[in-house]
Amino acid sequence: MTELLLVRHGETDWSRSGQHTSWTELPLTERGAEQARALRPLLATRTLARVLVSPRVRARETARLTGLLDRAEVESDLTEWAYGAYEGRTTPDIHRTRPHWDLWTDGAPQESPERPGES
Repeated sequence: MTELLLVRHGETDWSRSGQHTSWTELPLTERGAEQARALRPLLATRTLARVLVSPRVRARETARLTGLLDRAEVESDLTEWAYGAYEGRTTPDIHRTRPHWDLWTDGAPQESPERPGES
């Protein structure tokens, strides 16, 4: 039987608070590191044909703590959605000015002034 395993990075301060994160490099919280380490025994029992990881620090650190970084291929297509000007904001905060905003139907507005060209 073929399986596909998807592992999201461990908790960061922004994932805990619900802030949208794409290009901002955030470290794992201690809880996030614990989450990743907790996966290590489970993943060690699997025969994995291929391991792909996002280039983001949080994803690579999760892979390291699970014991998979040494065999992981960094895949830029796994980079998270670019939130543009909404980077670091929460959905409730965005809804104060755009009550019906939805990422999947409305997308993210303009480029971020800090990272032009990445929206």
